[in-house]
Amino acid sequence: MKAAASLVVTFVGLLTLAPVHMSAGAFSQTVVDKTKQGAEKTKDAVVKGAKVAVDKTKDGLSKSGDVMTDAWITTRIHERFVGQDLLKGSSIDVDTSKHVVTLTGFVTRWAGRSRAGNIASRTEGVHRVVNRLTVGSK
Repeated sequence: MKAAASLVVTFVGLLTLAPVHMSAGAFSQTVVDKTKQGAEKTKDAVVKGAKVAVDKTKDGLSKSGDVMTDAWITTRIHERFVGQDLLKGSSIDVDTSKHVVTLTGFVTRWAGRSRAGNIASRTEGVHRVVNRLTVGSK
């Protein structure tokens, strides 16, 4: 009789655990699905981030591989002004912000004003030039 009672208790115990096991299986399936969804979202975000980084890198590097910061652009324009006959006797300030160059100061001739604008606009990394140069002398 004790053996039969023990068997019944064991059987009832198994029946009690069966729904828990079944719900645990459903729970683990939900966790698996959510993990897969999270992994897909993460993958998509990483791919999107990589594409953005590549695009920004293309915008931010010169042909020689130098990083084209605003300071780099300003320096490069100043370098290109040196030795220009049309710009001799001029006083030109170059300010660069977010790849937009603003030229201020004065040049001695209208042709010099035009030349300075052309040099700035043809410099790598420059998106736009605001030419506020005046023609005249000191």
